[in-house]
Amino acid sequence: MRFLSSFVTPLLLAAGAAQAASSWGFDDAKLTVSGKKAGGSKEKDVREFDGKSPFLSKPVNFDTSDTFKLKLKTQENGKGKRAHQAFLVFREPTSGLEAPFPLTVKDSGKATVEIKQSDLPIQLAISNKPLKASLVIASFGSSEGFKKDIFDVQVTRDPIAAPIAYEKPLRYGKLQEIHHIFKDDPKSPPKIVSLVFVLAILAAIPGLFIAWAIHGANLAHLSKALNAAPVAHGVFFGSLVAMEAVFYLYYATWNLFQLLPVAGVISTVTFLSGTKALGEVQSRRLAGER
Repeated sequence: MRFLSSFVTPLLLAAGAAQAASSWGFDDAKLTVSGKKAGGSKEKDVREFDGKSPFLSKPVNFDTSDTFKLKLKTQENGKGKRAHQAFLVFREPTSGLEAPFPLTVKDSGKATVEIKQSDLPIQLAISNKPLKASLVIASFGSSEGFKKDIFDVQVTRDPIAAPIAYEKPLRYGKLQEIHHIFKDDPKSPPKIVSLVFVLAILAAIPGLFIAWAIHGANLAHLSKALNAAPVAHGVFFGSLVAMEAVFYLYYATWNLFQLLPVAGVISTVTFLSGTKALGEVQSRRLAGER
C-alpha cells in the first residue's frame, strides 16, 4: 500500500505540473512598417522576433502615412493553433487608455493585423510619449493566456499633415451660474400715435350719423324696439361698450392673457343678444316700418 501511494503521488504531481505549464504563446513574428512613396509603398522598418525574446528594445516609429503590419503564429504548448482571442493593444502610459486591434487568425494559427495611424484614437495619436504595444492571446480551456508588452511605438506626425485637435468630452457636473436676461414686456405705442387714431375715430362719428340718416335710420322707433325686446337691445349695446372698455384696459394696463378670457365672454354675450336684437329689427322691417 505504501508502494502504491509513493508511486501515484509523483504521477499526480507531474500531471499537475504539465497542466500548469500549458499556456499560449506565439512564434515567427514579423513586424513591418511601410510608408507611401511616389512609386508606391516602401518598407521602412522590418523586424522579426519570437516568443522566447518577445520584447523589442528599440521603439517602432509610426508616421502619419505609414501602415503598421504584424504577422505571427499563435501557439498552444508550442503547436500552431487558432486562438479564440488575439489582440494587439496600444496603451498610452500616462493615462492608461488602451486601443485593442483584433488579429485575423487562421486554423493553423497564422495571424495578422494591419493598422494605420488614422485607426488610432485621438488620445493615442497625439501622445508625446511612446505607446506600449502588448499582445493578448487566449482561448477556451485550461491553458494560460499570453499577455505581455512586446514593443514600444513612437507616434509621429508629418508636418505637412493637418494637425489633430483634441476636445475634451462634455461631462456632467457643476457648471457656472447662468443669469437669464429676459426681453422686456411689450409696451404700448407712443401716445402721439394713439392720439392720432383716437382723433381719426372721433372725426368719423359725424360721418356715421350722416350715413344713418341717408339709409333711413329712424330714432322714433327706439321706443318700439326697447318695448319689444328691452333685454336683447340693452345687453347688445352694453356688450359693445364693454368690449371698448376691455380694449382700453388692454392698452393701459392689461396683457394679452388678461384680455382674451374677458373678450371671449363678452363676444359670446354680444353674439347671443345681437341675434335677438337684430331679429326684432328684422320683424319691424318686414312689417313695413323703417
